[in-house]
Amino acid sequence: MKTLVLGHKSPDTDSTGSPILWAWYLNEVKGQPAEAVLTGEPNTEAAFMLEKWDLPKPRIINDLDAGQPCVIVDTNNPAELPANINDADVQAIIDHHKLVGGLETKGPIDITIRPLACTATIMIDLMGADADKMPDAIKGAALTCILSDTLEFRSPTTTPHDKAVAERLAAELGLDVADYAAEMFAAKSDVSAFSEAELLRMDSKEYEVGGTKFRVGVLETTAPAPILARKSALMAAMDTVAAEDSLDQVLLFIVDILNEEATLLVPNDLVKTLAEKSFGASVTGDTVVLPGVMSRKKQIIPNLTL
Repeated sequence: MKTLVLGHKSPDTDSTGSPILWAWYLNEVKGQPAEAVLTGEPNTEAAFMLEKWDLPKPRIINDLDAGQPCVIVDTNNPAELPANINDADVQAIIDHHKLVGGLETKGPIDITIRPLACTATIMIDLMGADADKMPDAIKGAALTCILSDTLEFRSPTTTPHDKAVAERLAAELGLDVADYAAEMFAAKSDVSAFSEAELLRMDSKEYEVGGTKFRVGVLETTAPAPILARKSALMAAMDTVAAEDSLDQVLLFIVDILNEEATLLVPNDLVKTLAEKSFGASVTGDTVVLPGVMSRKKQIIPNLTL
């Protein structure tokens, strides 16, 4: 039976590219039949990566058969995985997020969680010398993942090792990092085809603060103005999305990659209180700018309080 390699729901570039990387490694190096799959539609930047490197889009799954061998990447949180994940045969976890707990396995497994900015960086380390065998398309996917997760080294999650690996991959591919990142971010910034509900869910994770359940969405962009022009419609859609997803509130942070700041939409007093207590902000309208805030993992989620 093939091993399925999967990342989190609302797949971003890393949760799209890293399953492809590890499935390649299992198939071509380890001789273990494997397939990369997704747990949702990839975002615009991830779709750009697939097209740029001529990689087929992995099939999308909603659940897993009981006993299905799988490797989980770019998350260890059951809330971000198919609901029946504990019925599957999880064989390994490769991740760069804090350990959440709640996964149950059939036996001992390999777990690699490292404080790096990107799962793809960890995978290249795990491959060792075998990483040199990666074809250009797989190298291109790895580079895209690292530049995405580090926001071209602007994110505070970036480590010198992530940067070194990305720069080596770019050199091997004959790419200029700045030019390629600009191409990526242009693709990420074009969200005109998506509805407000799709934007709120596109790059989001569920998180509970003091018994209040939030969907914490982040839109990273080099062009925040078109998104902010839709703020009224986005805030109007928040109640619907929260109700449909059995949550209390949706948060949306619009990250301006170039100016290195985030704008939080403030639709009500709950979010106003959260913004003031979490970030020491003074909120006077329906948005608040948070200078220097770039990373959900390192700067947003750890600070959320009510």
